[in-house]
Amino acid sequence: MIAASVKLLKWVGILLAAVLLTIVGVRAYDSQRGPPLRVWHKVVPNEMKADAIDRLDWDGYLAAEERLFAEVRREVAEGLEPEDQIPANRYLAGGPLDPAGFATDWNRSFVLEPEGRPLGAAVLLHGLTDAPYSQRHIAQRYRERGYVAIGIRLPAHGTVPAALTRIDWEDWTAATRLAAREAERRVGPDRPIEIVGYSNGGALALQYALDALEDAGLRRPDRVILISPMIGVTALARFAGVVGWPAVFPAFAGAAWLSVVPEFNPFKYNSFPVNGARQSSLLSRALQHQVVRLARANRLAELPPVLTFQSVVDFTVSTPAVVSGLYAHLPPNGSELVVFDVNRDTKVGSLVRADVETALGRLLPPPPRHFRTTSITNASSETDAMVERVVEAGATSEQVTPLSLAYPRQVFSLSHIALPFPVHDGLYGLEPDPNDDFGVNLGALAPRGEIGVLILPLDSLTRVSSNPFFPYLLRRIDQGLGGNPTASGSGNAPP
Repeated sequence: MIAASVKLLKWVGILLAAVLLTIVGVRAYDSQRGPPLRVWHKVVPNEMKADAIDRLDWDGYLAAEERLFAEVRREVAEGLEPEDQIPANRYLAGGPLDPAGFATDWNRSFVLEPEGRPLGAAVLLHGLTDAPYSQRHIAQRYRERGYVAIGIRLPAHGTVPAALTRIDWEDWTAATRLAAREAERRVGPDRPIEIVGYSNGGALALQYALDALEDAGLRRPDRVILISPMIGVTALARFAGVVGWPAVFPAFAGAAWLSVVPEFNPFKYNSFPVNGARQSSLLSRALQHQVVRLARANRLAELPPVLTFQSVVDFTVSTPAVVSGLYAHLPPNGSELVVFDVNRDTKVGSLVRADVETALGRLLPPPPRHFRTTSITNASSETDAMVERVVEAGATSEQVTPLSLAYPRQVFSLSHIALPFPVHDGLYGLEPDPNDDFGVNLGALAPRGEIGVLILPLDSLTRVSSNPFFPYLLRRIDQGLGGNPTASGSGNAPP
């Protein structure tokens, strides 16, 4: 019996080794077929690590950030090959997409201050491959409400995608702690602090709130707001490290990248290294274990209310994991999940996959639930009129309220990247404000033509990048705040 078991384990080991060798071989082969790596894929800036960040204050972090951007300009922008000196390159100094040429470089950490003493503070955390730009509209709302808004550039972001090849997720958590320290310094212990996280920043925001339950040295937030949070990731991300193994050999350096794309977005990386996916996966797994551990210890009752906004369909993160990995463990503490359904009144309805049609009904457990649930959906499949369907925590009945907002007819769903941007956003909006110009309007493009003509993949243009229900999102954030909604503010944004 023992001999048979040993023999079985041996064959299983051989099979696993064969599978891994096949994966590595395929990745090595693919790395030779992709586009060549450019300077922004090769130059790794001297980014700060967690232990150094924990010793810094806000001014020290900004000073280090300034040195970092000077290094990128010197090593990358001034070292472009002739073929890379094109207007569509964000690293072309003085070009139309050069972030340094805009009134505000939203790749950098920022502080938006209200007039007078702040009523509270908001810490805002952006997503993976992203920049503080993605939190600027929500930050401006907090400032209007009398709060100081602190948007930190997480390490390895806002510079060059190569920075993500040598980052650890613990560096992001250290930056989160620093931003929270600055928030408390500005408002003191007697005024509220909220933490807002988008995508990967959502995982960081929730993790900070959980860490604060166990570490008396961390200021506990008064509310946690999550937007498309990375509670769970796809199965591919869990094995991202394996597909990057061939990159240990210089000849297969391309294997360290899941995608190599021209960098035409001034505030987001288009190219994506394997290590970025790996670190995000490690963070989400650590977060899920922490949620379960604290739930078993009955500590989640101390967690502040969590308000989450999530599209029912999300290619980047797992929507079901938001329920199973977080909300299923929460006690009745005033938390709420807001889900944006697909557009059920659209001309492409017959082309929508059957599992997507039923996704909303399968997402939530039957009521009563410990948390409030809100669904933003069509009143019926025959109308574009949208409604808010609410089931209160502990209740079984549904309250339906009409909304004055609607899906644009050409939009069949929201997406992971759409939620934090209004339709008038200058970069991502469907109806961009001409006064909010960043050199390109990615959200309003609807190109038609032949395959292979454009420098970017067409699927990046069909994915909706702004949220027609953004006013609703802001209103729901407002409901937990005090202050004067008409208060004006003064910015202390990056130069």
